[in-house]
Amino acid sequence: MKDILELVIKNLVKDQDQVSISEVASEKEIKYEVKVSKEDMGRVIGKRGKIAQSIRTLIKAIAGKENKKVVVEFVD
Repeated sequence: MKDILELVIKNLVKDQDQVSISEVASEKEIKYEVKVSKEDMGRVIGKRGKIAQSIRTLIKAIAGKENKKVVVEFVD
């Protein structure tokens, strides 16, 4: 899942070297914290958060097949 998330994020941003995804796993869920450069944050979130919500939906769909709960956060 992390690889797919990284692939999607890197294709959205201009500065791919600034993309950082950290994974925090607990018993109940997996949490991904996505960090990108400030200039690219708008590209990842999109108007009214539509791109961010689409990314979350995609990752949750993949996690559902594996019976896992996933949270994707976009951090400054």
